[in-house]
Amino acid sequence: MGRNQQTINRGNSSYQKKVLASSMLGLGLEGMDIMFLSFVLTSIISEFGISSAAAGSISSITNIGMLIGGVGFGILADKHGRIRIFTYTIILFAVATVLMAFATNIYEIYVLRFLAGVGGGGEFGIGMALVAEAFSKEKRGRMTSWVTVGGQLGAVLAAVSAAIVIPTLGWRALFIVGVLPVILAFYVRRNLDETKAWKNAQLELEKEKKAKKSTLGFLFNSPRTAYVTIALTIMSTVQVAGYFGLMNWLPSILQEQLGLSVSGSSLWMISTILGMIAGMLLFGQILDRLGAKVSYGIFLIASAASVFLYVFAQSAVTILIGGAIVGFFANGMNAGYGALISSFYPTVARSTANNLIFNTGRALGGLSPIVIGFLLDNYSITAAMAFLSILYLISFIIIMTLRDNPMKGMKHAERKNI
Repeated sequence: MGRNQQTINRGNSSYQKKVLASSMLGLGLEGMDIMFLSFVLTSIISEFGISSAAAGSISSITNIGMLIGGVGFGILADKHGRIRIFTYTIILFAVATVLMAFATNIYEIYVLRFLAGVGGGGEFGIGMALVAEAFSKEKRGRMTSWVTVGGQLGAVLAAVSAAIVIPTLGWRALFIVGVLPVILAFYVRRNLDETKAWKNAQLELEKEKKAKKSTLGFLFNSPRTAYVTIALTIMSTVQVAGYFGLMNWLPSILQEQLGLSVSGSSLWMISTILGMIAGMLLFGQILDRLGAKVSYGIFLIASAASVFLYVFAQSAVTILIGGAIVGFFANGMNAGYGALISSFYPTVARSTANNLIFNTGRALGGLSPIVIGFLLDNYSITAAMAFLSILYLISFIIIMTLRDNPMKGMKHAERKNI
């Protein structure tokens, strides 16, 4: 590869900034959309006269849409270009979001949430692949950590928007307002060129006449690769299970079992999110400097310990500080999954790998609130927290079996595009 070609994307700070900004916006939209549903669920139940179970199905249907959209759009992005496919995902997401404001029954909401999930599900892998290819591997952890921070900022934006819009204009207006950041995300990414790594990978495939090969095949093309794919899926499932388990149940646990007020649980939520953001930013630094085994090893052990020990927090101060610590470790390592998954797969399958693995983890891990609810009903809060601690220890064992330098041994032609 010529020297001029090598600097087309990497080293171009303007291009890198646009890639990072658009990827943060993409994940921010996803975080915002998920939180929107939390804020309007009570209104939807009241307006359409549905049961809590029927309302809970909205989230499950959204996750199914994300999995299907993640796999489908991930494959398309690897074959036809990340930027081009992003346009389709963002249009689908925008239309489904706006139409939520005009839904007349729960079945229309099911369909629209599924479509929004399909559109939003493709965003994670596309954004992470773009960042992995626009920045050198020495900076991937830090850059993907900023992308995940974008997801948290989206959740904060959703909370602020809901507090302003719902009391004055109602829950439907929230989804109309929510489309404005979608337009911004489209504007930022509209003139971006495909990464040089992706272009080179397509040329390599054409030379080797492999252009029609399914990108899913790269995830299972050997026993070792299949093991890595399954292992990373389990780790992603644990990551999502911990997040949803903690964020869905701990506020109510703090209110009902520890006597914390609603305003106090809201303060807990803020301190936990701040802890998450700090953890994400530090984790990216550690990942780049010390590698996946050390960084994930530290955070997984700390997550298992802090989650279990949090049961013994009783005072308001320890509850708030403990929440920040749990958020710091348990969700801080979420910042590394884009870089971790990207490092195990070639450029031609990177979007597919990120979307399939993490969205499968999201679909499976999203069931954790059900398990925790069962444990709370039949056993105790200690049993529920012990369940999460065990999950983190399982993930710790798995990361210890994976290589820190997964691309070692790959042929030189492919390594140039990493």
